Amino acid sequence: MSPAHHGGAVVGWLPVLVLLAAALVVYAGAARRARRAPRGWSGLRTASFAAGVVLLAAALSPAVVQGAHHDPRGHMLQHLVIGMYAPLALVLAAPVTLALRTMAPAWRRRAARLLRSRALHVLGHPVTALLLDIGGLYLVHLTPVYAAMQASPAVHALVNLHYFAAGYLFAWAVAGPDPAPRRPGTPTRLAVLFAAVAAHSLLAKLLYAYPGTWPPGADHAAAMGEAAKLMYYGGDLAEVLLAVALFAAWYRRRGRRFAARRPVPAAGGP
Repeated sequence: MSPAHHGGAVVGWLPVLVLLAAALVVYAGAARRARRAPRGWSGLRTASFAAGVVLLAAALSPAVVQGAHHDPRGHMLQHLVIGMYAPLALVLAAPVTLALRTMAPAWRRRAARLLRSRALHVLGHPVTALLLDIGGLYLVHLTPVYAAMQASPAVHALVNLHYFAAGYLFAWAVAGPDPAPRRPGTPTRLAVLFAAVAAHSLLAKLLYAYPGTWPPGADHAAAMGEAAKLMYYGGDLAEVLLAVALFAAWYRRRGRRFAARRPVPAAGGP
């Protein structure tokens, strides 16, 4: 990368840094207000949001973007961070819950109407999220989109945007702690997660077995095998973390229901 090119990449990264820093400041300010309320706010959620922001900033840094633009291993690492690990960290921070607790009542009512809307229900269904997330991954790696991404930084940026948006939607639909009216039950979400694991693994195996065929028109076919292994093992770890989040949420809900049904001891009793 030439010094001029590197300088341009750094300049292009600055707006992203400013946007991410602003999001972190807004979240931290709202978390501080929420901690003063009787229900409080978990410091772990704030730490999770900060981790997601740091992961995104690192994955979009000029050096990583250049590496991902020319090397399939770099592309795969960037995909894992932008599309799986950073979204999971941000989703577990429950930003919607925090907003609902700290917004003015008028804005809270608007947000509640949006959460109950039919469009968001369809978009946020785990099956829809699965199709957008895994479907996009297949589209990038089994069609000329990958070669176009290597040739054009703009296409690369759009693919990254899709990775993040679809990854966030999938993590939110499967294991997000934020309120989501009409969200399917745990068995449905678990089945969707298993389907995602199978589809992710199948794509990694195809890329590993046929590095000269897929992605079509891609350079550096020799490195595609290593990139496929990164997709396989890195994707598995992210999906295990998502499963842990899903079961942890189920366990908390079950504990709350059990506590609500438990009879209250009579006053003065043993």
